[in-house]
Amino acid sequence: MSASTTATAGAVPQEPSEHVPASRLFAFLIMVFGMFMSILDIQIVSASLSEIQAGLSASSSEVSWVQTSYLIAEVIAIPLSGFLSRALGTRNLFAISAAGFTFASLMCGFTSSIAEMIVWRAIQGFLGAGMIPTVFASAYTVFPRSKFNLVGPIIGLVATLAPTIGPTVGGYITDLMSWHWLFFINVVPGIGITIGVLALVDFDEPHYELLDHFDWFGLGFMAGFLGSLEYVLEEGPRNDWFNDESIFIFAIVCVVCGVAFFFRVLTAREPIVDIRAFTNRNFAFGCLFSFCVGIGLYGLTYIYPRYLAEVRGYSALMIGETMFVSGIAMFLSAPLVGRLMTLVDMRILIAVGLLLFAAGTWQMTWITRDYDFYELLWPQVCRGIGMMMAMVPVNNIALGTLPPERVKNASGLFNLTRNLGGALGLALINTALDNRTDFHISRLHDKVNWGNAQAVDFLNMLIQRFQGMGDASMMALKQFNQIVHRQAVTMSFGDAFFLLTIFYIGLSTLVVLVAKPANPAAAGGGGH
Repeated sequence: MSASTTATAGAVPQEPSEHVPASRLFAFLIMVFGMFMSILDIQIVSASLSEIQAGLSASSSEVSWVQTSYLIAEVIAIPLSGFLSRALGTRNLFAISAAGFTFASLMCGFTSSIAEMIVWRAIQGFLGAGMIPTVFASAYTVFPRSKFNLVGPIIGLVATLAPTIGPTVGGYITDLMSWHWLFFINVVPGIGITIGVLALVDFDEPHYELLDHFDWFGLGFMAGFLGSLEYVLEEGPRNDWFNDESIFIFAIVCVVCGVAFFFRVLTAREPIVDIRAFTNRNFAFGCLFSFCVGIGLYGLTYIYPRYLAEVRGYSALMIGETMFVSGIAMFLSAPLVGRLMTLVDMRILIAVGLLLFAAGTWQMTWITRDYDFYELLWPQVCRGIGMMMAMVPVNNIALGTLPPERVKNASGLFNLTRNLGGALGLALINTALDNRTDFHISRLHDKVNWGNAQAVDFLNMLIQRFQGMGDASMMALKQFNQIVHRQAVTMSFGDAFFLLTIFYIGLSTLVVLVAKPANPAAAGGGGH
């Protein structure tokens, strides 16, 4: 019998008993906190990039790699975690991930150059990524199905709350201390998580014999495919897509490595990623919904702060305080969603969640430059509740209906789709904002001319205001141009919100294609 067959046979866990020991629950919560740190670190630097740029004397294109390097490394490591979790066991993999993430965080805080920072951020992202799918897999293999309505909201809350409050937390830390503490703050909890996991986690046994068949070619092709894809999506909007030589080259690398990767995983003796999980209808649709929810999750975490900074002129701290509403809405709605999952068809919950999300973006289509905390309040509440109502049942439908022996591999794929959705969402939103801003500037310039009496009156008023301060006419024209540009940017934000509204209304109709999942409150099997 091959090592692969032996390992798979030995790795099939039994259906967990109804009684969950307190130590096991505590161990799981420690792992959840580790996942929270890893996901939080994607966004925690986003509100403080200008401070990091100044501190490391970097250019704006260089400092963007503080984000990009983390994301590329993370996207490569997430699907790899399924194989490593089976080979090393949950305890060993999670402890290595937590310890490596903690050490890389420490080195990020001490770094003195942008090159060092980029390297350590990549290491931090690669090692920390192993914690995310491992928590999802543990939730759906360690706990009985009757407890899914309790553990589902916990991991759903962390997966959505962490990126949402990342800019808030980052803004506070940078404002109170310095950007170095964005990384130092991980050290003490990271050490605690590593020790706690080594002491308490005993969910499964390692199968080291799997490492004898580690598919290095598969890893290379996967790294080339996913890394290039993430690079193209991150840098494309900034550098005019395929008109930039490096983006064009990486797009070709992405296609070639993608073809080679899929051929390899379908023919290798022990594939590095088992994509057969996609033959399960609910898992495939769960990944589709996860991908699309990722567009909104990361897209709105980007678009709101950008509006508040560019149009309203808010500081990182003020942006954080305004954005905190979504986090509170998610936190308060999580227990309600868990309860509703036992009472209502989960497909209905997903549809309602997506429509609530669409309602939040619809309210923002009328955005003006005067939109402030109270105008953003209800759109953010709809976003927070809608995200929880969609995400938690999607987790259960995708992973809760798979046979236990396939959950580890599937968890990596499932989490990968959410991150890729976020990357694609940011690329599309950035491109839409740039194109629509250019469109609106062109339209406004056609309207605002010397034949427009209102425009001329306004310009004359500006000239009078600047009298005695220099070249009043030139200063007034410059001010007028800035006002027109700001208006065009604001209108482009409204267009982006409108596109998201249409997208999520359309997505809500796809729930009819999902097979009805078993009620998680009833112990026992979920459907194939």
